[in-house]
Amino acid sequence: MKSNYSNVAQLKDLMTAPPMTAEQHAEVMRKRIAHRRMVEEARELKRASSSNYDIR
Repeated sequence: MKSNYSNVAQLKDLMTAPPMTAEQHAEVMRKRIAHRRMVEEARELKRASSSNYDIR
């Protein structure tokens, strides 16, 4: 499982950084969703290919 605590930024840097714009947030979310879909599709393909070998 992926850790959500892999960011090593200092707290001061995080607290003093300007907030993310709506466009930046939308782009981050699009990338996250695309990555999740890619992983889910790969998992489904793996299940489908393994189930093809189980059928006799």
